[in-house]
Amino acid sequence: MTISFTLLVALIGVALLFDFLNGLHDAANSIATVVSTRVLKPHHAVLWAAFFNFIAFAVFDHAVAKTVGKGIIDAQIIDPQLIFGALMGAIVWNVITWKFGIPSSSSHALIGGLIGAGMSKAGFDVIVWWGVIKTVSAIFLSPALGLVLALALVLVVAWSSIKLTPMGVDKRFRKLQLVSAALYSLGHGGNDAQKTMGIITVLLYSQGMVGKDLNIPLWVVLSCQAAMALGTMSGGWKIVHTMGSKITRLTPAQGFCAETGGAITLFMATMGGIPVSSTHTITGAIVGVGSARRLSAVRWNVASRIVVAWVVTLPAAGLIGAAFYEAAVLLGR
Repeated sequence: MTISFTLLVALIGVALLFDFLNGLHDAANSIATVVSTRVLKPHHAVLWAAFFNFIAFAVFDHAVAKTVGKGIIDAQIIDPQLIFGALMGAIVWNVITWKFGIPSSSSHALIGGLIGAGMSKAGFDVIVWWGVIKTVSAIFLSPALGLVLALALVLVVAWSSIKLTPMGVDKRFRKLQLVSAALYSLGHGGNDAQKTMGIITVLLYSQGMVGKDLNIPLWVVLSCQAAMALGTMSGGWKIVHTMGSKITRLTPAQGFCAETGGAITLFMATMGGIPVSSTHTITGAIVGVGSARRLSAVRWNVASRIVVAWVVTLPAAGLIGAAFYEAAVLLGR
């Protein structure tokens, strides 16, 4: 279905709005630890994170974008109504969870919206199962890997700092946490912005504007990275509070371990073309450093509520996406 240029621009605008809200919603993932340890003031932290969010396009290729574009549902059935439904499913769920300070996954909200709208149009046959299974597996694997890496880093840090005074350790990791926050923001920008790139590119494909390989135009890359960076600059302070202090209290050394463990996980996933959740990843890493002190240091009731939100995100965004797709079809008749 070919649409007018005005409608195409409007849909791209909705996609960039989702990307902005993704940055707003997920700002906490990049800055919660560096703010809660008081290494940076909140407004300085969001500027730091936004810069590294933006320059991620210079570091990573577009494997994640291609997974989202043609590895979740069959690209042949994509049309503007389906893209609209997918985006609205993700946006509405993001707004709901942001309003209540729940650190759910913007990434999986988009995947859920895409699946819901696709199934509403053409049933189960359009699902690309290898991509969906890879994405759903990451719901469990990315926080687990973040947790394990953060725990390992806690042991390395403890061993390497054995001759330092507590004040010396604090001073060293206040500086190093700037590096770990930058790396995490780079990984976040690399993985998350690509999901919107994939959505816009497959929309362009449906209009015959890009080829089957879904090579992503430079203007799409820069627009998505900029939208995410602007969203990050706008912050998300309720979620920052949940991530930075409600799960467990962090020192600069622990913040460094959490961010570095999360960054390594995001780098691996992005290079493997796996659309993971930065929220899941950093939550697992924060739980890891908290439990390294003692299990009671982690507020498991908060962590369990976050996990429930993870599980609910895909079906909830899917149902919302399906409803908006059907509404768009009705309005288009």
